[in-house]
Amino acid sequence: MFKGILIDKTEAGYSASFAELDDDRLPEGDVTVRVEYSTLNYKDGLAITGEMPVVRQFPMVPGIDLAGVVESSENPDFKPGDRVVLNGWGVGEVHWGGLAEKARLKGDWLIPLPEGLSSRQAMAVGTAGYTAMLCILALERHGVTPDDGDILVTGANGGVGSFAVSLLSKLGYRVVASTGRPQEADYLGSLGASDIIDRNELSEPGKPLQKERWAGAVDSVGSHTLANVCAGTRYGGTVAACGLAQGMDFPATVAPFILRGVTLAGIDSVMCPRPRRLEAWQRLVPLLDLEALDAIATEIGLEDAIDTAGQLLEGKVRGRVVVKVAG
Repeated sequence: MFKGILIDKTEAGYSASFAELDDDRLPEGDVTVRVEYSTLNYKDGLAITGEMPVVRQFPMVPGIDLAGVVESSENPDFKPGDRVVLNGWGVGEVHWGGLAEKARLKGDWLIPLPEGLSSRQAMAVGTAGYTAMLCILALERHGVTPDDGDILVTGANGGVGSFAVSLLSKLGYRVVASTGRPQEADYLGSLGASDIIDRNELSEPGKPLQKERWAGAVDSVGSHTLANVCAGTRYGGTVAACGLAQGMDFPATVAPFILRGVTLAGIDSVMCPRPRRLEAWQRLVPLLDLEALDAIATEIGLEDAIDTAGQLLEGKVRGRVVVKVAG
C-alpha cells in the first residue's frame, strides 16, 4: 500500500481525496519509481479542484512533475537506485502522476536527475523552471539578445514567471516584470527584475498596435494580456507563449506580425522531445542560484496538496510549491 492524492468522478460528482492505494492499481509502465518529491503547478491546481477538465481518465493521481528513485525497471536505460526526474507526457492527466508515493511510468519519459541537484531542488525547478528555460531557448533561437532591449515577463510572481525573471537576469537581459501583486516588488527585484508594471496595464482590451516597449517576452497568461504583449513588442521581436492563466482566447489582430515582424513562439512542455528537454535542463543547472531557489519554493506535505491547490488558483501562492511525498 502507498499514499497518494486520488481524483475521481462519479454520479456523486468530482472529488479529490488523500487515499491509501494498492500497488495493483498502478498503471502500465516499465519503470516503477519511489517518489520523493513532486510539485503543485497551475495545471495540478486545475486538476485537483476540477476548475477545468484537465483530467481525462478516472480515477487519476495528479502531479505533472516528480523526482525520485527507481525501485524496479524493465527499461535498459534505468536500473534500481537511479535517480530520475519526470515532467509532463500527460502524467497527471491520462496517466497516474507524481502526487503519490509510487509511480509506474514509461522509461522513455524519464531523464536522469541532473548532476548537482537533489530531488527537492529538481522539483523546486520542476515544469515551471524547465518551461521558463524552453521559453528562453525560443527567444535565443529567434535571435533575441540582451543588447536588443527589455524582456517582459508576465505572471511574474508565478512559478514560470519567477524562474523566467531569474534566468533571464542571469543571462544578462534587462527584465520588466508584470504582476498583479505590486507588494511583491522587492521579491521580484531580488530575482533580477529591473522594472515592475501592474498587470492591469496589459489585462484589458487594447489597441492592435501599441508603443514598442520590449524586444521579447515570456507570457504565461494568454488572452488580452498576450494580445497586448504582442502589440507592444518591438520590430522583429519574439514572444514565447506558454500559459493561459487569464484565458485560452487570443483576442488579437495580425498587425504586430505583418507590420513589425513579431514572432509568436508557442512553448509546449508536455510532449517536448527528449533532446530539447535535456538541453533545457543542462542550460538550467549552471544558472541556478540555490539560495534563490529556496526563496522561490515553499514546501508542503502530500496531505496538504488539496487545500493548497485551491490557494494556488486564487493567486495566493508565490513562486513554486514543492510537495514532500516520501515520509
